[in-house]
Amino acid sequence: MKRKCEKLKIKSLLNKETDDCNAFLEIHAGAGGTESQDWAEMLSRMYLRFAEQNDYKSKIIDYQRGEEAGVKSVTMMISGFKSFGYLKNESGIHRLVRISPFDSNKRRHTSFSSVWVYPEIDKDIEIEINNKDLRIDTFRASGAGGQHINTTDSAVRITHLTYNIVVQSQSERSQHRNRDTAMKMLKSRIYEIEIDKKNEEKKKEESNKKQIGWGNQIRSYVLHPYKMVKDLRTNHQTSNADGVLDGEIFDFLEATLIDV
Repeated sequence: MKRKCEKLKIKSLLNKETDDCNAFLEIHAGAGGTESQDWAEMLSRMYLRFAEQNDYKSKIIDYQRGEEAGVKSVTMMISGFKSFGYLKNESGIHRLVRISPFDSNKRRHTSFSSVWVYPEIDKDIEIEINNKDLRIDTFRASGAGGQHINTTDSAVRITHLTYNIVVQSQSERSQHRNRDTAMKMLKSRIYEIEIDKKNEEKKKEESNKKQIGWGNQIRSYVLHPYKMVKDLRTNHQTSNADGVLDGEIFDFLEATLIDV
């Protein structure tokens, strides 16, 4: 009965305007070169496995491979039942502590990667964009090799000069389709920024709740000298670090809906 009541409470909390939307999820490696880039790839796998286990669809939109291992950045879309509503509180800094597989002396390293989640806006929401505020660049897509590498400049990068936003897409072979995807991402980012501006006063009033910002560390993943994943906002934690990194994060998502 208690568990059923918790589920009802969570459903009642998923009532914001954008909670029903699909989610764009960006991961960026922090300072630290190969260590952080490998951590960014581990996070990418975690969210893809989460989507697979919970019947969400996932699609890689942009993928910037690291020089030696891992990724510099990756952008994906996760679509399905209230995917943004569940994932919206994942935005922030994720911290990993482990024995580095890249250190011949087997020393313990701390790595950071940032995650940002924003909604795919509904087609009915009008976002005005002036073409003179845009810089559009095309380039040759990169990927894992073989058929994933295009032979033409099909990838698209759009920079909004006023908002200082950069989005890019290279998942499609068509430059036109990549441009459409990038514009959809840009409109979603602008929409989220404007909503945040409107809610700024409300957020100040909710002083009992910790704001989730781009620069705030939200979760620690410790693999050495013990195994534990702990959310620093809700204090929800588990010793099953391997399970979490394999996509079992639903308990963390629900905890943030209730407590954050």
